[in-house]
Amino acid sequence: MNTLETAQQETFAMPRIGDKAPEFKAVTTQGEINYPSDYKGKWSILFSHPADFTPVCTSEFMTFAHLEEKFEKANCSLIGLSIDGLYGHIAWLRTIKDKIEFNGMKNIEVKFPLIEDISMEVAKKYGMIQPGESKTQAVRAVFFVDPNETVRAIMYYPLSLGRNFDELYRALIAMQTSDKFNVATPADWNPGDDVIVSPAGSCGVAEERMTSTEDLDCKDWFFCTKKLDKNLVLDTILKK
Repeated sequence: MNTLETAQQETFAMPRIGDKAPEFKAVTTQGEINYPSDYKGKWSILFSHPADFTPVCTSEFMTFAHLEEKFEKANCSLIGLSIDGLYGHIAWLRTIKDKIEFNGMKNIEVKFPLIEDISMEVAKKYGMIQPGESKTQAVRAVFFVDPNETVRAIMYYPLSLGRNFDELYRALIAMQTSDKFNVATPADWNPGDDVIVSPAGSCGVAEERMTSTEDLDCKDWFFCTKKLDKNLVLDTILKK
């Protein structure tokens, strides 16, 4: 393998769903962190953005900061990253608080850590550099890491596309619901919607499901749903 191929492989390397989140130590706007060990026992969202002092990133950071308490209530911490220096981060976040208004939000203080990654070490570990998009800026990657330090979901957006924060929160709640209640969630699921029961593992169970009087709605042997109360879901997942 030549040097170029090795460099490309390093650049594109990324953890996959089900992998342990790669470890790193980093300087941030909130001090040094050891990831993911500092967050063991809770969920975290590690996300990258292309650069400080850019408009799409500014809109995203204001939205994340505005929603931070909502994510924390769902036992989830936020950690940002870009290939910029610490002082650039600090100056940008101060500018956001002092000068920027967006979607009715103003005086927004970003309290979650923003990682300094000038060396691109963390960005490369997580495959956040996509050379076809940019060789010097991270794309908008999102990694959901669970309390056992396992990568559970990954979302990628190009530089020009701001993220959908309703979807990030929905995905977080849906994965926690699956864990807590041993169910799957269908397309566009939100708390209060029906959930999917795991497919039958044998012919006997399949037949039993189709004839059962239990609280299941079976369209066919492989597609059974059931009610799951919204309040039960939220009371189980969200901090009081």
